[in-house]
Amino acid sequence: MSRIQTTFEKLKQHGRKALIPFITAGDPNPEITVPLMHALTEAGADIIEVGVPFSDPMADGPTIQRASERALRHGVALHDVLDMVEKFRTTDAHTPIVLMGYGNPVETMGWETFAARCAQAGVDGVLTVDFPPEESHEAFGHLHRHGVDPIFLLAPTTDDDRIAQVARLARGYVYYVSLKGVTGAGHLDLSAVEQKIPHLREYVGLPIGVGFGIRDADAARAVSRLCDGVVVGSRIVQEIENSGEDSVILNVAKVVRELRHAIDHA
Repeated sequence: MSRIQTTFEKLKQHGRKALIPFITAGDPNPEITVPLMHALTEAGADIIEVGVPFSDPMADGPTIQRASERALRHGVALHDVLDMVEKFRTTDAHTPIVLMGYGNPVETMGWETFAARCAQAGVDGVLTVDFPPEESHEAFGHLHRHGVDPIFLLAPTTDDDRIAQVARLARGYVYYVSLKGVTGAGHLDLSAVEQKIPHLREYVGLPIGVGFGIRDADAARAVSRLCDGVVVGSRIVQEIENSGEDSVILNVAKVVRELRHAIDHA
């Protein structure tokens, strides 16, 4: 049983929902990433999504784009991100780690090499934003063989055929993008999410995490009532951007604790 599956099952047994924060590896500098990951878990994160810096993050809004730019200025590449996860694993064997990014760096490394390195480092899942299910069978076959969960996005515009296809390929959980547009854009429409999640469950047997547009504790609390996990990215990255390096870990942990408290008291 994967760490992701184990985590969701334990949470379900206790009537709780997963808090899944996102950070970009190497932002604001490479030395902070691993301590920041530990701070996230100590503050209440159940799963951590770690963004792989990329020069053209098409699905991301300005906040996460700038995070990638900051990391890239430090020269952070895919192999560095895997090294960070491996270092994190030396003192945390339980928290699931999901790499989130784009296909180009993985294609450059090669899917077989990448999957083997993920398994070696302790990566539990991979979400490749620009890799559609129609093109992913061979690539994600490598992940399956190394025990790494391929995770997919579903959107408000995803049709039923695509939902069914994702349901067949995905492992771990699926990530429902709650609004149209890039990360950090628009306002969360809870009524639309409330209508969509039951429809997704007709096809998807995995846990469903919801992200995009979750900016505060109130939104996290409301979304947690509708799904299995709450994904928060831009709000946390914004806190990183607005904090000095001496206070970033403290400030981010405070935000995560607030989100955790809100979700647990939904």
